[in-house]
Amino acid sequence: QSCLPGERSVVFVVSTTGQGDPPDSMKGFWRYLLKKDLGARWLEGLRFAVFGLGDSGYQKYNLPAKKIDRRLLQLGAEIIIEIGLGDDQHPSGYEGALDPWLLSLWESLNKANPSLLPRITDIINPNLNYLGDSKIEVIYYSCNDAPPDSVVSDSKKLIERARLMSPALKFHSDGEPQYMLKMVTNQRLTKEDYEKDVRHFELEDPSSAISYQVGDALEILPSQNPSAVNAFIERCNLDPDSYITIRAKGGDEVSNGSLLNGSMGRIKLSTFVALTMDVASGSPRRYFFEIMSHFATAEHEKERLQYFASPEGRDDLYQYNQKESRTVLEVLEDFPSVHMPFEWLVQLTPPLKKRAFSISSSPLVHPNQIHLTVSIVSWLTPFKRTRQGLCSTWLAGLSPNEENLIPCWVHKGSLPPPKPSIPLLLIGPGTGCAPFRAFVEERAAQSARESTAPILFFFGCRNEDNDFLYKDFWLKHAQDKGVLSLKEGGGFFVAFSRDQPQKVYVQHKIKEQSARVWNMLCSGAAIYVAGSSTKMPADVTAALEEVVRQKGGEAASGWLRKLERAGKFNIETWS
Repeated sequence: QSCLPGERSVVFVVSTTGQGDPPDSMKGFWRYLLKKDLGARWLEGLRFAVFGLGDSGYQKYNLPAKKIDRRLLQLGAEIIIEIGLGDDQHPSGYEGALDPWLLSLWESLNKANPSLLPRITDIINPNLNYLGDSKIEVIYYSCNDAPPDSVVSDSKKLIERARLMSPALKFHSDGEPQYMLKMVTNQRLTKEDYEKDVRHFELEDPSSAISYQVGDALEILPSQNPSAVNAFIERCNLDPDSYITIRAKGGDEVSNGSLLNGSMGRIKLSTFVALTMDVASGSPRRYFFEIMSHFATAEHEKERLQYFASPEGRDDLYQYNQKESRTVLEVLEDFPSVHMPFEWLVQLTPPLKKRAFSISSSPLVHPNQIHLTVSIVSWLTPFKRTRQGLCSTWLAGLSPNEENLIPCWVHKGSLPPPKPSIPLLLIGPGTGCAPFRAFVEERAAQSARESTAPILFFFGCRNEDNDFLYKDFWLKHAQDKGVLSLKEGGGFFVAFSRDQPQKVYVQHKIKEQSARVWNMLCSGAAIYVAGSSTKMPADVTAALEEVVRQKGGEAASGWLRKLERAGKFNIETWS
């Protein structure tokens, strides 16, 4: 970052995490850019371009990209072209904005300095018949060559080794799983015949306590279906029992850690695929189709793949691939003449990612357990093909107390744990109630030994009979001297959106209870919102602003912004 003033042209590609937060890899850089001693001429002479990766379904769409764009200008840098905003909601995904933005970038760079891009015509009109080299090479060992010490019995170490070796996961490794947890409860919360399947899972470490706080998230590495992994290996003509090492072309292993030096760097091919390559749920990117076209021996397949890889074929590729959630395995099966070398498959297959879930238990009550509230994901594609979420479906299929162990990492969530003395205003429709089950459970445990502030909770679902998640739990804490009881200054209010002709949502209940909401805010309450990222956060924010305007006559948005700056207005949403 300190070398930045010495650069002439820099392109920043910035993703978005959480509620408009920068990715972890950017946080140190961003802190550096905010240093007060960097003057308005610090980046004079630097030209830059920014492309953001975001989702317009979220309130703070592409915020990190917009912030870095603004800050670089403040520091004296000059823009090459206007900021580009990639949107996952676009019919062609982020590539809908990226393609024209890239074209404009190359042309602007070439105009300013023709010697910078001597092969500009190759960039603007790429030759799809030319294939460069893959960036990695795979070294194979027969199972007889594998030394005894390359067999790892510790599953934590095996996961770490495989994921360190993957080029796609090189910058996303959290080391070995912190915990290998056992499923001890798998309970359906919604009515058996109801279309939505929401589960309550209890995961346990039988031998020791788990270190976590309310508001944290649990990341889980899902297991892929072994038959899908075997089908992929067979389709690619690979030997599942061979051992491999992966390294950068002309260099060392992908990771330079001592773990991968020498024979300890070898791993069974089938294990590597199962732990790092998402072969049966992730959709490949456009470049995958471009590389496939080079290995197609049937002319009609080559032509179709080249069309998909071209700007003209982008929308048709989106319909075939992303809209249908086509997997790598299915794409390879649709083009039987293609035989891609494993090097390219390792490089281009979507990585097997961990999935994050809000924790719905308190460590004060369950020190060696973590509870999760999970919607089992299933949907129909435009061609009426049923698709299922990899992780949620796998978890739903696990029987309690089986030998299966679940690789887990605890991560700090975007909902900071509140002090017992702070009143809470919680809004969590649907599975958005998950972190608030933890908050209520924790405060109930705290209230048994010290005085605590009340909680006002607004929950929402479709029907009282079908999907009133944790009904008994909430009602128990809303009685007598419970932390949600009206007697104690709290409250529990539910919006059943489909139980009457007109739809009723949590924002309507907030307005109905405006006096209670205002009293809570006046007593210094912290606001927490969790749930779907679509319209709910904006509608809830608008309802809160209306309450502040009506009751306090205040500038409502300024009031809420003040709370946000003080860390007392927190939102956690997911799509």
